[in-house]
Amino acid sequence: MKSHIGVDADSGLTHKLVATAATVSHITQAHALLHGDVTTAWGDADYQCVSKRQKNQRSAVMWLVALHPGKRRALPETRIGLLRE
Repeated sequence: MKSHIGVDADSGLTHKLVATAATVSHITQAHALLHGDVTTAWGDADYQCVSKRQKNQRSAVMWLVALHPGKRRALPETRIGLLRE
């Protein structure tokens, strides 16, 4: 099994939990983790291209998603410093 968890950024409380088979991708469940007046969503690298998915295209949510480790390592040192600030 795999769990997909939606957490409130301000309080840190879990507001949504979706359990699926382990073969289900995180990105397919992203829309189910949003609730209410969410304007910004954060995700790990598994959520790359989430804003391009049909279910999320009409959403006003701004997705902030981590880079895959290989892409991050390929950045010049000056760029990595900007990401840490």
